[in-house]
Amino acid sequence: MPKLTVNGIEVEVPQGATVLQACEAAGFEVPRFCYHERLSIAGNCRMCLVEIAPGPPKPQASCAMPAADNQVVTTNSPKVKKAREGVMEFLLINHPLDCPICDQGGECDLQDQAMAYGRGGSRYEENKRAVTEKYMGPLIKTVMTRCIHCTRCVRFAEEVAGVEEIGAIFRGENMQITSYLERAVTSEMSANVVDLCPVGALTSKPYAFEARPWELKKTESIDVMDAVGSNIRVDARGNEVMRVLPRLNEEINEEWISDKTRHAVDGLTARRLDRPWVRRDGKLQPASWPEAFAAIKAGLDGLKGEQIAALAGDLSDVEALVALKDLLGKLGSSRVECRTDGAQLPQAARAGYLFNSTIAGIETADVILLVGTNPRLEAPIIATRIRKAVKKRKARVAVIGPRIDLTYPYEHLGDDLSILKTIVSGAHPFGDLLKGAERPAIILGQGALMRNDAAAVLGAAHSLADKCAMVRDGWNGFNVLHTAAGRVGALDIGFAAEGGMAKIAADAASGALKALFLHSVDEADLSAFADVFTVYIGSHGDAGVRTADVILPAAAYTEKSATYVNTEGRVQRTLKATFAPGDAREDWTILRALSDVLASTLPYDSLGALRQRIAGEWPHLADVGVIAPSAWAGFGATGDIAPGAIALPIKDFYQTNPIARASATMAECSRMIVGEADEKATGTHG
Repeated sequence: MPKLTVNGIEVEVPQGATVLQACEAAGFEVPRFCYHERLSIAGNCRMCLVEIAPGPPKPQASCAMPAADNQVVTTNSPKVKKAREGVMEFLLINHPLDCPICDQGGECDLQDQAMAYGRGGSRYEENKRAVTEKYMGPLIKTVMTRCIHCTRCVRFAEEVAGVEEIGAIFRGENMQITSYLERAVTSEMSANVVDLCPVGALTSKPYAFEARPWELKKTESIDVMDAVGSNIRVDARGNEVMRVLPRLNEEINEEWISDKTRHAVDGLTARRLDRPWVRRDGKLQPASWPEAFAAIKAGLDGLKGEQIAALAGDLSDVEALVALKDLLGKLGSSRVECRTDGAQLPQAARAGYLFNSTIAGIETADVILLVGTNPRLEAPIIATRIRKAVKKRKARVAVIGPRIDLTYPYEHLGDDLSILKTIVSGAHPFGDLLKGAERPAIILGQGALMRNDAAAVLGAAHSLADKCAMVRDGWNGFNVLHTAAGRVGALDIGFAAEGGMAKIAADAASGALKALFLHSVDEADLSAFADVFTVYIGSHGDAGVRTADVILPAAAYTEKSATYVNTEGRVQRTLKATFAPGDAREDWTILRALSDVLASTLPYDSLGALRQRIAGEWPHLADVGVIAPSAWAGFGATGDIAPGAIALPIKDFYQTNPIARASATMAECSRMIVGEADEKATGTHG
């Protein structure tokens, strides 16, 4: 490990570190525009100049200079100061200096560093160049006259997102950054370039001219648009969420978030349920809370416990589901179910429904088998991790399922789940590759588990994991990739019944089921429950309210403190950023108030008391930020796997839940990006 001296302080850094990283390790700030620790080194802005001895008698770019033994680095000499002032003067030659009207104002690296390292004036009087604006889709607003050619956006698109649709044209001072053929950037991670841009060249189109950073209240929270649980910061003004930004978490999302996580927030105020509704004479009519509770009491009057059931949707939080499960228990029912898409996930073996490799750990896998999943649409953050494994560790990836664009090379084994059996039996050569791998992994998607033969698929995957030694000391390569933020938490508390969704639907058809509670259920086929007395609890008037007899308005994820467990089993919590609109209330408080009316009072009156009750029965749910260890156990079943194509659960990345479907921004993305892709695939034009 090299040892060098920075401003008189000796520092030791890992082999391969740069001088810039050594300066930071010693506690000295070095300005930069093109350098970013998660991207390759470009070395083209020259702002990170330092003096290095031994070496040429001139300042050198520290981002591109490897740290070496016995180097003496000076970051604050008069020569360095003058060199940085000169670089800043060059960078500002063509910059429009329109800070008062720039959306990046207050959060601009160029603005900050011009103040800290610039001259305070310019000697250039020539006309500034102007660059035509570029089109990069509905999420990215461009003012390319401000661009300083740091190429961060280009490198992100190529290296992280894997969609090489942003690049440079022309040369020298005529160089321009643009998208390919000036069409929308199709990556599900594209809006991260807004955070990366150190000037105001790329800004958020939906957020343009909406607010200034100092006007916003900032709340740390968790995303629920998928099952990854990306760490986010919710910025709100008054009672409106203005934007969502990523929050650094190396174990989960690093510093990236998906476009849906970032831009679906305008759906939080659209199509909201802000008052109770009761169906009278076949029509839904507004009601008060006492009237709604009275209607529920009348609807449940005389019913036995086994005639009542509850379903949990994709956005359900742990506190709400524990309260709902407790309420049904007091009514004499244990019929609860969270697998509303029909997925046959094991209940007893926790390792059988988790992403056991962990999100960060999948980067270290060297052979990966994807079964019935498209991580790019189901979990873009995990897709970037797998891409990193392919690019940096040279991991081999194979897919059982439809041919899809994963942004990295893979071997397509076929669109037939029965191939999994041939791999297990040793008749397929990919099985030998898995056996010889140091860290083999299998990722089962919901497309493989939403089938009648899902138990046999799970059994075959378990056998493959055993035969290929996927589970060993320090490594568990068996993974289930969930698409619903609330699914793992629901399974952890046992919100699942024997027979699953099919049994509950069959009982509804036969008349054995008389009443049904729906909590945020908007993705399931509810046609079987048309004649069942239905109570819907949720935040949006989406698919779940169509056949509801009583609708109770609840808080969205930004409006409550709630617990979620992500696909790897990590417990995390949202924090309340705004208040719920109108008469909407936090979910567990609705159920607590309803329990009084039904003479089945729940034994907790505060969120703290409810969490104590949860911690008493499920202690791991109290360890926020921790993944509880899960023992490798038996699950699945032996049996035949039916041949035939696999149906993937997500076709339109931008329209997967009621919040996203209520978002005008997501609707525009769906039209512009998914619609264009469909046009290209089918050759049709709208």
